[in-house]
Amino acid sequence: MAVRIRFSRLGIRNRPMFHIVAMNARSKRDGKPLETLGSFNPHPDLKENTKHVALDFERTKYWLGVGAQPTDGVRFLLERAGLLPPRPLYPKVKRSSQIPAAPKN
Repeated sequence: MAVRIRFSRLGIRNRPMFHIVAMNARSKRDGKPLETLGSFNPHPDLKENTKHVALDFERTKYWLGVGAQPTDGVRFLLERAGLLPPRPLYPKVKRSSQIPAAPKN
């Protein structure tokens, strides 16, 4: 069974809130999770102007250790929290049409 760490959407229309969950990769977005690892509120708090993330570090490390793959959005949060190393930034590769032809002898 492939396990993904991903978001499960909560909240009302135009005001989402997400749970960070470990669940089977083939299940629906809002299906029953194996375990809830934390929460993420993408709307900034009006007083502090900060977005809130709550995360259980120990259980997240466990799921990453047994091979759970995070989605891109969750990966970004885990990188910011220090649980995953940041992805390397690769230089842009030139397309073959932009590479000049080799000189003929």
